[in-house]
Amino acid sequence: MTKEIRVPDIGDFSDVEVIEVLVNVGDIVAIDDALITLESDKASMDIPAAEGGVVRELKVAVGEKVSEGSVILLLESSEEPGVNVAVDDAQPKVSSGGASTPAPSGSGERSGGATLEDIHVPDIGDFQNVDVIEVLVHEGDTISEDDPLITLESDKASMDIPAPKAGMVREVKVAVGDQVSEGSLIMVVAVAGAAPTADVSTSPTRSGEAKAPKRVPAAASVEAAASFRRAHASPSVRRIARELGVDLAKVAGTGRNGRVTDTDVRNFLNTGGQSVASASAPAARGAVPAEAVHGIPVITQPDWSQFGEVESVPMSRINKLSARHLHKAWLNVPQVTHFDESDITELEAYRQKMKGKAKEMGFGLTPLVFMMKAVVAALKEYPKFNAAMDDAGENLIYRKYFNIGIAVDTPDGLVVPVIRDVDRKGVFELARELGEVSSRAREGQLKAADMQGGCFSISSLGGIGGTNFTPIVNAPEVGILGLTRSQQRLVRVNGEIVDRLVQPLAVSYDHRVIDGAYAARFVGYVAFILSDVRNLIL
Repeated sequence: MTKEIRVPDIGDFSDVEVIEVLVNVGDIVAIDDALITLESDKASMDIPAAEGGVVRELKVAVGEKVSEGSVILLLESSEEPGVNVAVDDAQPKVSSGGASTPAPSGSGERSGGATLEDIHVPDIGDFQNVDVIEVLVHEGDTISEDDPLITLESDKASMDIPAPKAGMVREVKVAVGDQVSEGSLIMVVAVAGAAPTADVSTSPTRSGEAKAPKRVPAAASVEAAASFRRAHASPSVRRIARELGVDLAKVAGTGRNGRVTDTDVRNFLNTGGQSVASASAPAARGAVPAEAVHGIPVITQPDWSQFGEVESVPMSRINKLSARHLHKAWLNVPQVTHFDESDITELEAYRQKMKGKAKEMGFGLTPLVFMMKAVVAALKEYPKFNAAMDDAGENLIYRKYFNIGIAVDTPDGLVVPVIRDVDRKGVFELARELGEVSSRAREGQLKAADMQGGCFSISSLGGIGGTNFTPIVNAPEVGILGLTRSQQRLVRVNGEIVDRLVQPLAVSYDHRVIDGAYAARFVGYVAFILSDVRNLIL
């Protein structure tokens, strides 16, 4: 039986603002679980569930105002049979803006010529338990095929999940902060004119045995997650707290009506506050591990506007992903950079001869493809650079394939697509593939699989300039080659002063796996291969 859950007696308050909705469609709630948080100019309060059941439809959104008697949500009572039946199609659906839009008539699997179909996470490569960072549609929305439904984010990439079919969104089964894998149920869509789905056992709302979608709390336990949820703080402050691993329930708020601010969260860390992350539970998305937080002061921002005009511009998702990944790599990997240089005069002469032929074939022949082949030759000669340390730090995993990540500068930030099986491809084949991948990267068309499986990375600034730099190891890889612009040098060869083209080389490496002598030999071998193009066939 579907029941309306309303705002109870809240005293003299009326038209109180909803500042947070604490449940999602499909959630199972128990009596006294907090449903929404209200805030007036005098107090804030959580509205608890009057009874238990499954949330079928939300009737309020953040920013709306409610009073005693306002409908909060529709609940399928756990005391009644049929908790796991389909959503009551006769009820209107509330869009993100709060306006009512009629749902298709009828009920059950088919409704007004439409079939209810489950939309699942498709093949996303090797990613598991990936965070949902954005839900792009709402119940009642009409979607077209290939419209983005949700955005996922791992520590290496972000990706939009497109709609496989057009229709109307009937139920959204995930929320921001949930974790999903291939096959996870995203939503239920009414598809007009579609054939009835033969197997509906995967739908939690239409199968008598199915359960509600799994919720993965950011805190270390269910109790901690509940206290985190009930803390008096805005969604943006909650996000900051999750990223820093701070238990909001332990933070004293200095904002209006005791509200926790971002400054309160950062000050909590600065004054020795303890993180809720622990060795027994995974940290929240982007969170700094507890052991890394201790002893590392957090840099907080002053109010820059007091010194002059400012503008706040959101970082792109790629920028934020790169920042978190590089920060983790810097904190966890003891990094050393070895510098060397190679005489590439003969190699460049050969490249110039072959550029015309490559152009006729429709692609450019850049020095980078020769660098890739030289690196692979060195990886074969010095296989520790093609290894990875296991999570326990006790074993090396030697890879028998040679996939090279290439850092590409895009309008949204740095990405590292992977060129696979470089050892099996010729220079022209690599040049064509490198051009295609770089173009897709700049257009934002890379898929998650395009950035997986790298063994070693190359970051080239040769087209921009500079004399040298220290690249950060793209962990869990153990090495990265940094390239800057080649330089014309006068050098003494066999007693004569001659003009030569010299390429600076900078290899950063994980000192836990690679020692200095091994690294020096590796870089020296790269320089040797580059010194004469004929060395590539050795």
